[in-house]
Amino acid sequence: MLKTTKISIRSLYKIFGNNPDVMMEHVLNGLGKQDLLKQHAHVMGLQNINVDIQSGEITVIMGLSGSGKSTLIRHLNRLIEPTSGEVFVNGENVLDYGVNELRQLRRNTMSMVFQKFALLPHKTVLENTGMSALVRGEDIEETSTKNLKWLERVGLSGYDNHYPHQLSGGMQQRVGIARALASDSEIMLMDEAYSALDPLIRTDMQDLLLELQKELHKTIVFITHDLDEALKLADHLVILKDGYVVQQGDPQGILLNPKDPYIEEFVADINRARVLRVRSVMSPKDGRLLKITGQVQASDNLEKVIALSGGNTNCCYEVVDNDETVGTLHMKELVRALVP
Repeated sequence: MLKTTKISIRSLYKIFGNNPDVMMEHVLNGLGKQDLLKQHAHVMGLQNINVDIQSGEITVIMGLSGSGKSTLIRHLNRLIEPTSGEVFVNGENVLDYGVNELRQLRRNTMSMVFQKFALLPHKTVLENTGMSALVRGEDIEETSTKNLKWLERVGLSGYDNHYPHQLSGGMQQRVGIARALASDSEIMLMDEAYSALDPLIRTDMQDLLLELQKELHKTIVFITHDLDEALKLADHLVILKDGYVVQQGDPQGILLNPKDPYIEEFVADINRARVLRVRSVMSPKDGRLLKITGQVQASDNLEKVIALSGGNTNCCYEVVDNDETVGTLHMKELVRALVP
């Protein structure tokens, strides 16, 4: 399927302080984040960010606290104004938008799911779900049928007349996702959406997002500091450090080929068998006469193949994707991939 760029970020800088435009000159002349803070009491939020976000994919932007990931996502709908750079959405530079165009962007094109849920406590679950329709001036009663369907999709059927305080944290976050989906926006921005949840609930929410994405094909920008979560969700992974992009690309490729010592350290303790997929370590179909033990899916993780083989390193599997043979996987290749 041909990919199309939904959001394009070009040469984006953000400097926090009293004279950011003046500080840009120092930054462009090579002054780094620490020296900018020490010498001029200004904070480098983002430095020369260049990222293309593809339509229908989940792009995960991750990094440790202070890396700039939440600052970056807030530039996409201009909750934060950049010091320099461009942000294109559907080919239009949103930094050129006036008040009315920006309002339409936030109402119709982008929805946002927050870490702290951001539900209105005096509104019912159904009313919270339909807030986008209310803001757009639509009759909330007319849209309630659609909103009830979204609540059912996120597992909240029967809770439409409850209030947020009557729900658990995971259920409240489901309302936030239903609200974003009910807005019918092309783009969903999710800023640390699952960080406040317990581990088991967090896993359920990740699975729910992936299940919905298979059908809806939304363009999702997901912010997290958790590498396991990033590797599970991402079609495209962007890793930030101190406001700049250290590495970006296919998450499987980043795990197998880290380009920087920082990334190597980041991925060192990952359970590679659980994260790596067969498609990332298989050999291409080459017509050799091999003794095939069985079939595996290209999307299977290596942990599943290890269990299937019973640990026998002499096994060799035919790899299929959409009922088509795409390669072979020998257990010896799999074992080599498990070693960083």
